[in-house]
Amino acid sequence: MISKRKAVIIAIFLVVITSISTIFVSNIIEYKYFESVKISKAEFDEMKQIYKNHSKLFALEDYIKENFLEKIEETDLYDGQLKGMFEALGDPYSEYMTEKEFKSYMDLTRGSYEGIGIYIAPGEDNLITVISPIEDTPAEKAGIKPGDKIVKINGKEYLAENLDDAVKVMKGKPGTSVTITIMRKDEKDETIIKDIEIKRQVIRVDKVKSNLINKEIGYIRLRHFDEYAYDEFMSHLNGLKKKNIKGLIIDLRSNPGGYLDECVDIADELLGESLIVYTETRKGKRKEERSDKSKINIPYVLLVNEGSASASEILAGAVQDTKSGTLIGTKTYGKGIVQLINPLEDGSGFKITISKYYTPNGRSIHGIGVTPDIIVEMKKDIKIGVDNIDKDIQLKKAISVLKEKIGK
Repeated sequence: MISKRKAVIIAIFLVVITSISTIFVSNIIEYKYFESVKISKAEFDEMKQIYKNHSKLFALEDYIKENFLEKIEETDLYDGQLKGMFEALGDPYSEYMTEKEFKSYMDLTRGSYEGIGIYIAPGEDNLITVISPIEDTPAEKAGIKPGDKIVKINGKEYLAENLDDAVKVMKGKPGTSVTITIMRKDEKDETIIKDIEIKRQVIRVDKVKSNLINKEIGYIRLRHFDEYAYDEFMSHLNGLKKKNIKGLIIDLRSNPGGYLDECVDIADELLGESLIVYTETRKGKRKEERSDKSKINIPYVLLVNEGSASASEILAGAVQDTKSGTLIGTKTYGKGIVQLINPLEDGSGFKITISKYYTPNGRSIHGIGVTPDIIVEMKKDIKIGVDNIDKDIQLKKAISVLKEKIGK
């Protein structure tokens, strides 16, 4: 018994090759099926190739069903075919997701999921690389650091090509534990490998929080450019403006990125009339994002580090190129490509890399990152933010720079 999708493809082809009348006129094939239709010979040849390709697929599918040791569901085979198509692109940022996987992914962008609280990405060395742990989550409290390489989960090895599987294992019921084996360089640049047991919990990510420093400097910590990040950012910024701040610190450290439009909207509040970013597709199609004349009229500093990625780097690059503010910290992660996220009717979905982005001055930072105007190195075990202002030397430098600007 053949599946519905197989039957449809076969039927379409059979309609063409067994039509009631077929007449070859130059390079046109005319056939009658219910009513007269014309297609070109090129289209006919393309349909033959599609049928040939699917015939091979169907033959292997049937062979697996008939001979594989374990019983397997047809939906699993189908999902595997779709996943394989995206994996063939060789791009770790492009993937097909089942309904369950896509829902989990979207939950993450909305700021709530069950797991350990960590942002990861494939590294150039094919190892799973920690962009950053999420603040005040089990991963951070257990000592996971930006740049750590995850080599095993619960004793099983995982590479970047198995990133989706690794994510599934790390997520789980709150209260249960998972053991992460990480590899990192110590202060002597020696490689150390250690097991870290982490208890899962419900992760709720507060995108934005703010404080007032020394009664005159506003501080906004932006953790992620996910849904409504701009609205929350503006709510905090307007609250600080009412306190008559004279300078502003925007902390993008360990911010892994998010939605481009949220980033662009925030940049529009900072830059004045300017190009923010432009993207280019493989075919050379260019799209520009620009800001209008209005902008905040106080000096500001952006804090960045190796965990600042994607949308964070778009904002940092735009600020640096337009000289609108000052970048302080360490070189950013270096993710300069854009993904389209697309839901499908059955609840599944996919994301695919569609373009590369460039800063206003035409810089591509993919694999390179953004180097701050003022480099301030800080030990990875130091907690960042106003709650640890005495030890957060990057934040202290930002305050110092703003005080000088305010004093002028």
